[in-house]
Amino acid sequence: MADPITRPRRRFRGILVPLWLGYVFLYLPILVVVIMSFNDSENLFVWRGFSLRWYPEVFADGALMQGLGNTLVVATGATAIATVLGTLLAYGIQHYTRGGFVRAFAIAPAILPDLLLGIGLLTLFALLGITLGLHSVILAHAVFATAFVTAIVLARMASIDPSLEEASRDLGAGPVRTFLKVTLPQLAPGIVAGALLAFTLSLDEFVIAFFTTAPTQPTLPIVIYSMVRFGVTPEVNALATLLLFVSVVTVIAAQRLTRLTGSSK
Repeated sequence: MADPITRPRRRFRGILVPLWLGYVFLYLPILVVVIMSFNDSENLFVWRGFSLRWYPEVFADGALMQGLGNTLVVATGATAIATVLGTLLAYGIQHYTRGGFVRAFAIAPAILPDLLLGIGLLTLFALLGITLGLHSVILAHAVFATAFVTAIVLARMASIDPSLEEASRDLGAGPVRTFLKVTLPQLAPGIVAGALLAFTLSLDEFVIAFFTTAPTQPTLPIVIYSMVRFGVTPEVNALATLLLFVSVVTVIAAQRLTRLTGSSK
């Protein structure tokens, strides 16, 4: 006679089938791109053997390298702005506000549709007379990246003991010194995690950059889009694989740093 405790486990194993089908649906196209980036053939639908020939050609393509350079400038600038603003915003929300309205309002750009945010920023730049270029893309990316940094730093602040700040002030330290000497070191893992996430999101963001950049200064996603309109080339697969590798490494690093926020409590 079967153990009655094991029966429910056997009965509900079928629930895992939709889970694995979902994983296949999400990651099979990515796996195909990675595999075909090592294809020696120029025809994406014909496998002719393993080769690394397309990876050097990525770096020999002037348009791709220009787009990559522009993207790195945008991602670095947007990350720097978002990290500073997001950290200060999270600190202000945690210490000087009550209720969830301000918190939700600060994180709202992270959940707004990219199309709406891109059109709104383009309209704002036009009203202010700001010419489009890499500077406008940096500002635009900093808007939504700040929301992600704010959310991560707020999560980190929830694990900080407020009595440490109170003890610092009781010992004679002012608000600024307390923030720099006590609060900021404890927020460091969350700040770095938010910065890594902001950099990754800015690196491959397309819609907002499409609305806020100049035609002469395209970012890498825009360059790739202009190439794939006429068909996907092996170079694009190789570049997508490189970007996937960078994104995965960055996200894993951000996740590990985020876990430190809970383990260090």
